Amino acid sequence: MYFVYILANKKNGTLYIGFTTNLIKRVWEHKNELADGFTKKYGINKLVYFESSDVKEGVLQREKRLKKWNRAWKIKLIKEVNPNWDDLYYQITR
Repeated sequence: MYFVYILANKKNGTLYIGFTTNLIKRVWEHKNELADGFTKKYGINKLVYFESSDVKEGVLQREKRLKKWNRAWKIKLIKEVNPNWDDLYYQITR
């Protein structure tokens, strides 16, 4: 499986969009500040949105498209599936 995901530091906060083949492991790395850079610097570690597919190219294209979206569109997308901006990491690790 391939995943595109959005992390946030808080509701309506700073966003990060990424791609991975192991969503649980990757978010865990962000939560434990093992991923140097933007997410570590701004405390971005809450999984607020993700999509999955078995087609790598499709997920990579989706990641690129989402990164080009304006902020309002990204927030709308998150709110459609996660209106409270819950940290979905705890749901996918149960």
